[in-house]
Amino acid sequence: MMKGLWIFLLSLLLCCFSLSLGEDVIVTVKGVTAIAKTDDPFVCATLDWWPPGKCNYNQCPWGQSSIINLDLDNPILPKAIEAFNPLRIRLGGSLQDQVLYKVGTTVRKCPSFKNSSTGLFGFSKGCLTMERWDKFAGFLGNSGAKITFGLNALFGRKNTEKDLWSGPWNPSNARDFIKYTVSKGYKIDSWEFGNEISGSGIGAKVEAKQYGEDMIVLKGLLNELYQNSTTQPQLLAPGGFFDQKWFSDFLQTSGPNVVDGVTHHIYNLGAGVDPNLALKIQDPYFLDQIVQTYRDIELTLRSFAPWSSPWIGESGGAYNSGGKDVSHSFLNSFWYLDQFGLTSAYGHKVFCRQTLIGGNYGLLNTTTFVPNPDYYSALLWHRLMGKGVLSTNHNGSPYLRAYSHCSKQKPGITLLLINLSNSTSFSVSVSNDMNLDPPQAVTDDKDGSNSQREEYHLTAKDGNLESTTMLLNGYPLELTATGDIPPLNPALFDASSPVNIAPQSIVFVDLKDFKAPACA
Repeated sequence: MMKGLWIFLLSLLLCCFSLSLGEDVIVTVKGVTAIAKTDDPFVCATLDWWPPGKCNYNQCPWGQSSIINLDLDNPILPKAIEAFNPLRIRLGGSLQDQVLYKVGTTVRKCPSFKNSSTGLFGFSKGCLTMERWDKFAGFLGNSGAKITFGLNALFGRKNTEKDLWSGPWNPSNARDFIKYTVSKGYKIDSWEFGNEISGSGIGAKVEAKQYGEDMIVLKGLLNELYQNSTTQPQLLAPGGFFDQKWFSDFLQTSGPNVVDGVTHHIYNLGAGVDPNLALKIQDPYFLDQIVQTYRDIELTLRSFAPWSSPWIGESGGAYNSGGKDVSHSFLNSFWYLDQFGLTSAYGHKVFCRQTLIGGNYGLLNTTTFVPNPDYYSALLWHRLMGKGVLSTNHNGSPYLRAYSHCSKQKPGITLLLINLSNSTSFSVSVSNDMNLDPPQAVTDDKDGSNSQREEYHLTAKDGNLESTTMLLNGYPLELTATGDIPPLNPALFDASSPVNIAPQSIVFVDLKDFKAPACA
């Protein structure tokens, strides 16, 4: 542990004194008005339906992580969820449009997912029993999670040609399931309709007009079943990849105040088997390519559904279960936290990470349930970054990424700095565009000491970017002896000094004295 601390302190000294490798940067924050607001919680993680037989690239990384078979008695799992207080969890994924709910009279048989050459994604239909749902919903409720449940949107349709599924959705099975859920008092924050069957679809697709008409039916169903409830869940859709014409037609058909959240999926790093994953994650120009999609969906909603908001309903970075050596490593946090910053700046209310557990991209290790580095990145964001998003820019290298939000439940702002460079450190001064002086040291009347700010420096263990151990201010983030999430303690620095960020590192900075009217 002391070795890690010395490495951290040495890196800070190098940032301060190695002028040949350092760069002075001024980050300017516009604190007068917020450019966007996120939901609380913004951080979301998914749980999927994939059975152990889900394999890609000669690997089968899902194990017992499915909604059907996940070990809910593992002692680490509830602690990992409870640490967020609350964590938003989305239940859904590729197989959700093949899931039957064993309740009522519509579904008589309750099959298990099996490998099938004729089924979607190589699997037959599967089933959720109410015994399993009772245990699962009870577990999530006790953990304080906010639940999004993805409904089967292909039920009752016919596969008429190639990937096209035609005809209206049959709501009978979903109705029985939602009615049962309401009767048991399980709190569902939002219901989502379908998974990746929008646009050209992934394996299956439904026309936009039909999808919009089905949404009206589902909205009426929720209004009926929740009429005696004090709160009504939000309705989300379509849970697919953004296609501007399809989304526009869908929203025009469904009409005002039907769709509360427009969910779209992002896998902007490409295939999990791509040997260039690490290079893409560290390339600021590549990371910026997805920005056009965020702009387009923001414009589409402004034009056709101003009553709704965009969500990232699912994003694992690399598709087909993620990259074996990358998606669960420290390196992936460069991509992950940068996506948090970008999506929140472009009006997205929620970001759902594929997955909480399962595949190569789980926040928790699929076998041991031990948190991977991205878990701690998400937890720090959740605890530090408030809902108000502030315009942030700087005059330095594009390899320095900067984002700022109003601080969560405290005065001032929190700044996120991501250094993608493998050789350049940055010495960052923060400027307020109100023509006010940046935060200066404040004298304490009692003892004359200067004000201090809190910093959370994240680095890879031993400098290995593919390490599954993240260091916070030089100390490894590891579960305690009792299996609890460790405390995330900041390092203290003189508030009037620049922020020093080492190569290939990340830092959250709490600037409590920053004058931001948007955060008042």
